[in-house]
Amino acid sequence: MDRQGNVSLRGVAVAYGPVRVFDRLDLEVAQSEFLVLLGPSGCGKSTLLNAIAGLTEIDDGEIWIGGRNVTWHEPKDRGIAMVFQSYALYPRMNVRANLSFGLRVARTPRAEIERRVRVAAEMLQIGDLLDRRPAELSGGQRQRVAIGRALVRDAGVFLFDEPLSNLDAQLRSELRVEIKRLHQRLGATMIYVTHDQIEALTLADRIAVMKDRTFQQIGTPQEIYLRPVNRFVATFVGSPAMNFVPGRIEGAGAPVFRSASLRLPVPGYKFAHAPADGAPVELGIRPEHIILAPDASDAQEVSVEMSEPMGSDLLAWTRLGDLPLSIRLPAETMLTPGDRLRILLPENRLNLFDATNGARL
Repeated sequence: MDRQGNVSLRGVAVAYGPVRVFDRLDLEVAQSEFLVLLGPSGCGKSTLLNAIAGLTEIDDGEIWIGGRNVTWHEPKDRGIAMVFQSYALYPRMNVRANLSFGLRVARTPRAEIERRVRVAAEMLQIGDLLDRRPAELSGGQRQRVAIGRALVRDAGVFLFDEPLSNLDAQLRSELRVEIKRLHQRLGATMIYVTHDQIEALTLADRIAVMKDRTFQQIGTPQEIYLRPVNRFVATFVGSPAMNFVPGRIEGAGAPVFRSASLRLPVPGYKFAHAPADGAPVELGIRPEHIILAPDASDAQEVSVEMSEPMGSDLLAWTRLGDLPLSIRLPAETMLTPGDRLRILLPENRLNLFDATNGARL
């Protein structure tokens, strides 16, 4: 089998009758890359994954995998393996039989089947479960078997459709690590669908953020998190979400952000395109980028409404004038409602967005 794993979507369009789901989407996924399709429910990420797999027929464009045009190939001929949200294990078969079923149907030689099952079981640490049936396994163990069933196919591209969404928080965390290790060991291309930003940020080499069946931004986790291209990306990625302060930009030569409760010079801000003097904008800053500065002469004062101990840190919910502002602080910080804090909003951590269309300035 050709195990090349680069994936190319060229002008892909999908429609269900008169309803256009996608219109001319382009995407390039490099060999051995881990790409995450991230977005809210209904944004089209699973439909796009199914189109790559050949489970959804496209109406226009081309899909290339491993240097081959597979647009009209059957799923089994595309060199892909897929892991679904549902485990979909055969209940009357043990783990060994579930792992090997597809290979047996394809008439793979017995020795090769045994080798692949052994390798997959070792990678996923399920070697001691091979004689159990699915009913005797935990949710995490079942998902490992489902991943193993894809793994034995020895494919160049692995597609994951929200594989961890049925698991509890601890199991999701454990299996995220396993999937990351699996990617490092295999060197295969992986495309992973999720609505969970933590999964996206921890797993991805690049993230493609989707909304309304279009790509909003494609970039590394650092790019997505630190320089979101619009207000939607800034809001969707990050927990708690980025703080936003509505205001205006004044002064063309030495720009200043001004709101009802804040005046902040931003002479060093790198504008993608400079707004007109007086243009309405929104200033965004993440909670962890706000600095406590009790002695700074140019500090802003906020009042504490409540605080949430988070274990490794503390989240303070405050107000800047009439506006809510969340601040992430060290865990040992002691706060009570009514306390007043003096803070700085570092210019190199600021994000400015057009108040009309949400685009980054």
